[in-house]
Amino acid sequence: MIMKLSVKRTVDQWFNKIEKNPSLSVTLSILCLMVIGWVAFGWNLGNTGLVDETEPLFAEASRQMLVTGDWITPFFDGETRFDKPALIYWCQAIAYKIIGVNEWAVRLPSAIAAFGLICLAFYTVHWYLTKQDELEQVSRPTRRYLISFIAAALMALNAETIIWARIGVSDMLLTGCMASALLCFFLGYAGKEGSRGAELITNTSAKLSTSAPFPILRQSSVQVPHALFPNKWYLAFYVLIAGAILTKGPVGIVLPGLIVAAFLLYVGKFREALREMRLLVGILIIIGLSVPWYALVISRNGWNYINSFFGYHNLERFTEVVNGHSAPWYFYFLVVLLGFAPYSVYLPASIVRLKFWQRSHWRSQERFQQFGLFAWFWFASIFGFFTIAVTKLPSYVLPLMPAAAILVALLWSDLLPNTETKNDHKTQIHVGTERAFDQLPASSSISPLLLWSGWLNVVFLSFLATALFNITHILGTDPAISNFHELIQKSGIPVIAGVIWLVSAVLVGGLLLSRRWNYIISINLLGFVAFLIFVLTPASFFIDRERQLPLRELSAVILEAKQPGEELIMLGFKKPSVVFYSHIHVNYLGFPQEAVDHIKNQAAKGLQPPSLLLLAEQKKFLQMDLQPDDYKSLSTKSAYNLVRVHFKKKKNQKIDIS
Repeated sequence: MIMKLSVKRTVDQWFNKIEKNPSLSVTLSILCLMVIGWVAFGWNLGNTGLVDETEPLFAEASRQMLVTGDWITPFFDGETRFDKPALIYWCQAIAYKIIGVNEWAVRLPSAIAAFGLICLAFYTVHWYLTKQDELEQVSRPTRRYLISFIAAALMALNAETIIWARIGVSDMLLTGCMASALLCFFLGYAGKEGSRGAELITNTSAKLSTSAPFPILRQSSVQVPHALFPNKWYLAFYVLIAGAILTKGPVGIVLPGLIVAAFLLYVGKFREALREMRLLVGILIIIGLSVPWYALVISRNGWNYINSFFGYHNLERFTEVVNGHSAPWYFYFLVVLLGFAPYSVYLPASIVRLKFWQRSHWRSQERFQQFGLFAWFWFASIFGFFTIAVTKLPSYVLPLMPAAAILVALLWSDLLPNTETKNDHKTQIHVGTERAFDQLPASSSISPLLLWSGWLNVVFLSFLATALFNITHILGTDPAISNFHELIQKSGIPVIAGVIWLVSAVLVGGLLLSRRWNYIISINLLGFVAFLIFVLTPASFFIDRERQLPLRELSAVILEAKQPGEELIMLGFKKPSVVFYSHIHVNYLGFPQEAVDHIKNQAAKGLQPPSLLLLAEQKKFLQMDLQPDDYKSLSTKSAYNLVRVHFKKKKNQKIDIS
């Protein structure tokens, strides 16, 4: 016991020492965040190939922007691509220009967006805890640092965030812009404490807080009549909203607007906050940054763009099932449960802890104290919005994951040791050190809901381990990998995954029995890090080797074998990665008869060269019933055949596919 108290006291003294050295605290904070970011987003980011089917669409459209110099209209494989606005393509094209056309450049914008978000979240949570300490007239640096790092780690180290931060599509960039905008809004809103009316404007001055990890810009309200601009955080909010609109369209302003409006109405600050935000100026900023590109792309493409983007990809996705992406009403409960695993089991306790239904209580709180309530409105608004939407995809609720991380981190702020340094005039008196370093209270003084959440954590981890041990019986088949189940079982990945979560379940159970509640979240985080290193990363390399590598190798063969003017047909499947890696236009055909008819038509035209390249799954290729002298096999990789079909061989022959 004496040794344990000594170690904990040493840790607390270490954090106090760091607190007194701003340069050291900034440096260590940045280093720790870089470690979290590198493990979650940077490690092996570009060491696997592009993942079909969506990622290569973005990658190739961005490459076409760089090659053609047309930065207005996105193109893929010779056709306009109106699925998403231009910001993600601009970011990827700029990355190509800097580090070359490769997988790292494709995914770098997503990784940077994710890393920037966790850094801002760390700052915001630390700022909130600092304000809390100031209100209570105590100094708890250990608690502030640990909870801030826990929030950043929870935000980074979950399956939903890692998947989309490591893939070159627009979802993580949207989340980075939207979530950062919401954090900036709250910093602007809470920083105007005590201000009333439009005449109050924040005069920001850099004042070093003695309880901050780095110089926090405090805001003091000064009466400046008719000020034109809001404070810097509101300005950042508007700029980031414009970025979200340029990333995914109207949803980039609709969702943040819904969250902010619902929150302000609930706490009774709607009119007051809108005056402070200088809403008209903000709207002009958003319009000035986002509308010009839309005006240019519409002027070039007219109603084709309006109908495709605003109609099909926005309105219809909300009101109808698009591309077969339908799901039951409880779909997003499962997505959050598994995507935010294993911490998702603590979300109910985190939400109930807020007692968000006590409106009078929240309206009486200082603005900064409403941080947890704001995170709840953030989480609930996005969850409800996409539950109502008819088209459903797992990536749609990615923007609520930062709110989930904040809610769980704030729950854990109640459980960390409460070492205090109280300020009595100019003398600092250390209070209750040994009491604070003792174990947390017995189960009778811990919330029953939290206690049940802990045991649910054990059950969930055990269930997860059991499912992973038997993953080959759960997963479906992959037509691109003929012996998929056998290969994944032979890799040993399911066993390693099951062992990691089973050990985690045992450790969490042991901590519950020994009443060491504050270590439980650490076990979950360490378990996920082990899962990322020893399971997810090897699994990504396994899938890349078995599923994507054959297509990259065939793309290299195509690039070498293709004759000038020779057409490339892909039969029975769509793999856009072939377009990206071969830089060749691909004609997609769905059925063997279509391919036979197309070959006949091309032969009748007397084209030169008198042949075409055909890339097909073996099953589809055999259904064409080509004779051996009709084609020449160029390469076979995994489930795919690449052949050259000669037109001249078909003049006096009829292809029968019966």
